[in-house]
Amino acid sequence: MTKPIICVNFKIHSNAFGEKAGELASIMSKVSKEFNVRIIAAVSAFDLSSITSNFEGLEVWSQHLDPIGVGSFTGALQPENAYYHGAKGTLLNHAEKNISLDEIKNTLDLIPEGMLTCVCAANVEQAKKIASLNPTMIAVEPPELIGGDISVTTADPDIIKNTVEAVKSVNPNVDVLTGAGIKNGADVEMAIKLGTVGVLLASGVTKAENPEAVLRELCSSVSN
Repeated sequence: MTKPIICVNFKIHSNAFGEKAGELASIMSKVSKEFNVRIIAAVSAFDLSSITSNFEGLEVWSQHLDPIGVGSFTGALQPENAYYHGAKGTLLNHAEKNISLDEIKNTLDLIPEGMLTCVCAANVEQAKKIASLNPTMIAVEPPELIGGDISVTTADPDIIKNTVEAVKSVNPNVDVLTGAGIKNGADVEMAIKLGTVGVLLASGVTKAENPEAVLRELCSSVSN
């Protein structure tokens, strides 16, 4: 059975960059091994090298990449460079970093072989369009619920189920993650029951007073 996925987007929260990013990564690495759950850390580009070099057992992703090849480009997040520095995957089109469908396609075309991709979608129709571009995963995240107190698994479970059905109808090779408002193990368990392979969350972990306790609770309901 494929390990359930808990992808934590560090964003630029005060407890999740620089030295604090290392502390959170250490906790995630320990909990991932203990519960046999696939925990992914989506970190700031500035923290990518330090996290990947110090926590070999933790799967680390970039939060975003740009559709830029090798050449005279300044300030861009270039896919090959991110892969070289240890990023095993990347998020794209997060609600806080929207890009057009053309930009998504162009970026996916530049992803190095072996690097995974998770493209965020706000609704079912957008997810269907993205599925045709063949990312590894799509995260369904209604923007109005991101960072809120109500999980999408409670507020709108149909969007999860319908997104899975729509994505699989277009491209059965694309997996789906559930995002927006995920807070606890019950949310993770429901997300998987609705057909997704796991969850994408941020503040539920990064703003928690005790992120280790939260991660343990998230993993406990789906560990093998």
